[in-house]
Amino acid sequence: MNFEKENINTENILKKLEELHLSDDILLEQIPNLDLYMDQVITLFENNLAGTKRNEEDKLLTKTMINNYTKDKLLMGAVKKKYTREHIILMILIYNLKQSIAINDIKSILNPIVEKVGNNEKVNLEELYLKYLKIKKENSEHLKTSMQEKLDVVKENDGGLLLYILSLIDMANGYRKLAENLIDNYFPKVDK
Repeated sequence: MNFEKENINTENILKKLEELHLSDDILLEQIPNLDLYMDQVITLFENNLAGTKRNEEDKLLTKTMINNYTKDKLLMGAVKKKYTREHIILMILIYNLKQSIAINDIKSILNPIVEKVGNNEKVNLEELYLKYLKIKKENSEHLKTSMQEKLDVVKENDGGLLLYILSLIDMANGYRKLAENLIDNYFPKVDK
């Protein structure tokens, strides 16, 4: 790659953003009110989140993942081999969180919820999930705006595309580091 001014086409970059399917989610109303078997949960993920895969062969959720989440206490055990709406919401959160932070960090932040649900204490996971989806949608809109601003800055520079990628990675690192710091300071470490 040379570092001459590349012709960075904002339209093409915005199209790439749309191809990421960042707005694809499993909405609360898409989660059945009845408990699902493991294969049905996996199908729910595949039917609603397939567009979010980086590569076609990537797996969104597997039986092994679900079993490991349960073994690692990221998730409560199944009830008669079935998974409730609470299980599914937690699996969706785990799926989204593991894109950016370590499993131990996910365990730290979800453990209080998992323990309460496991002890039959009232936890309004549905309300939390609805609020999360709203924030996620707002973040996607902010990303588009921020992305266009960054494109305008870098496209006039030598190595514009590389600078743009470096800028995106730097922003992602900053957000991840802040999240990790908040987890370290406000959520107790959970035994492995």
